[in-house]
Amino acid sequence: MIIRLVKMQFSEDQRLNFVSLFNERKEKIEGQEGCHSVRLFNDIKNNNVFFTYSIWDSENHLNNYRHSEFFKETWNKTKAMFEDRAQAWSVVESSLC
Repeated sequence: MIIRLVKMQFSEDQRLNFVSLFNERKEKIEGQEGCHSVRLFNDIKNNNVFFTYSIWDSENHLNNYRHSEFFKETWNKTKAMFEDRAQAWSVVESSLC
């Protein structure tokens, strides 16, 4: 399993629009093959910064989603609301712990 973390910063006037978009599309994202869940977090110091946290069976499942028309449409709508460039990481639990 992998975890995908995406940090996004929105303009003040778009932050609630993003939350609405996320809530409207969350179930369909979770319905993608290989997706276990997707959650939204808000930074405690900057209300305009959000993080998505999603769990996937594999990087292939994540990439299949990222190449889908649904993702492209969603990402284009999301990017239009950005105040700053997004950052993303794909991670696995460390075996060093």
